Amino acid sequence: MKLSVITDEISQDFEHALDVMCEYGVRGAELRALWNTNIADLDEEQTSRALRALHQRGMQVVALATPLFKCDLEPAGDTDSAAGPLHLARASTMQQQQQILERCAKLAECFETSNLRIFSFWRKSAPSPEIEKRIAQAFQQPLAYAEQNGLTFLLENEHACYVGSGAETARFMQHISSPALKVVWDPGNAFALGETAFPDGYEAAKPWMAHMHVKDAVRITTPELGTHAKWCVMGQGEVGYEAQFEALRRDGYTGWISLETHFKPEKGTGENGAGTAEDGSRACLDYLQRALAQ
Repeated sequence: MKLSVITDEISQDFEHALDVMCEYGVRGAELRALWNTNIADLDEEQTSRALRALHQRGMQVVALATPLFKCDLEPAGDTDSAAGPLHLARASTMQQQQQILERCAKLAECFETSNLRIFSFWRKSAPSPEIEKRIAQAFQQPLAYAEQNGLTFLLENEHACYVGSGAETARFMQHISSPALKVVWDPGNAFALGETAFPDGYEAAKPWMAHMHVKDAVRITTPELGTHAKWCVMGQGEVGYEAQFEALRRDGYTGWISLETHFKPEKGTGENGAGTAEDGSRACLDYLQRALAQ
């Protein structure tokens, strides 16, 4: 197992994020947003600057965390609206996905990675067999493009999208035969959707797993939101990472594990003593160093 970080979970200052990662011996970087620009919108100057920063520190890009297919699947929903987090990406329609894909493919070549993280359209209901077939059909042309261009799509189980849990991932992957589609297993997202992420979700998604995102949470209940996941320091939540990492060792997983912190402490090094994304990420990296060294 190799540790990486989605860099903007530390800071939008890309160079600073890499420096923090180096402090913890992390040499893998997953790119989503740099200098307040989503990866899909990175220009030539920013790309060159990012490459210099990576090369100077001897770091490797493990994947581009693209916003591909974070859009509406339904024809009636073909508007540029968002139903979930976009992380500085522009809202887009189904018709714009091929253009985003081609742009991200060029960036993947620049950053010397073949891995593009993708999604499964905004979740408007529980994913029925009909919806799963429609998603598979929507993926046909992009998957053909990926195969022709040596790319691997890493489908993340995202609770704001149709494929959100391990069980839903397993059901959907039965519709796909392309070697260009693998799975990003995210136990935190599965937990947020209400699934028992480990062992249930993991065991379901495991046959297709090629990458992993990690974040931890507890379930709380508030009058405004009802019962929902609240992000916390890794190892202090209810996702069950100690058992999850033990299972990864047992199963011989040798791929990347990308920290996607999502947690900011109430108090920290920010303005007026507020906690920052970096504070949360450092706390999680402290845990991950210990957990992965065992």
